[in-house]
Amino acid sequence: MIGLLGKKIGMTRIFNSQGKCFAVTVVETGPCYVTQIKSAENDGYDAVQLGFKLTREKLASKPRLEHLKKAGVPPVKILKEVRNFDNMDKLKPGDEIKLDVFSEGDVVAVSGVSKGKGFTGVMKRHGFHGGQKTHGQSDRCRAPGSIGQSSSPSRVFKGTRMGGRSGGEKVTLKNLRIEKVDPKNNLLVIRGAIPGANGGTVFIRK
Repeated sequence: MIGLLGKKIGMTRIFNSQGKCFAVTVVETGPCYVTQIKSAENDGYDAVQLGFKLTREKLASKPRLEHLKKAGVPPVKILKEVRNFDNMDKLKPGDEIKLDVFSEGDVVAVSGVSKGKGFTGVMKRHGFHGGQKTHGQSDRCRAPGSIGQSSSPSRVFKGTRMGGRSGGEKVTLKNLRIEKVDPKNNLLVIRGAIPGANGGTVFIRK
């Protein structure tokens, strides 16, 4: 598997050679730095730790600065471990992985944290259609309706769809196509929408 961390810039549209219009998302991808190589002998599993998004030294904690200094990497804000990384035996701490691992036409999966929407009702959270608007009903238009029985079992079952906090969860979208690669500006143009708000961190993998 090959994967890189990126920052969601926003959405726009592009036209292909036939004049068709597609909605796309622009992602600033990499460069990512190899900050640590984990092995089954030393750590119990094989993985590559990647660092992304350069930051000022005074904004990083001392333990992180020492960890990055040992790898010869500048201060970074985000660290992520990736297992089953391709050509892991050829990587070493301090290596820089750039956008050229992707090419136009590649199909990727994008993971990110969805927008947090706070407390929402059942219509927005689960797609309920609401109650009827006639027969004397005036205040139950957006209510869930019955959530259980009274005498038996005299409780609400776990997992019953009700109002609550929505969003703010890890979401992965698969089979997204890379429409354009801009190595000069470290930009990937991916067809369709990806999880998260503008400025959020996403993980893109083949």
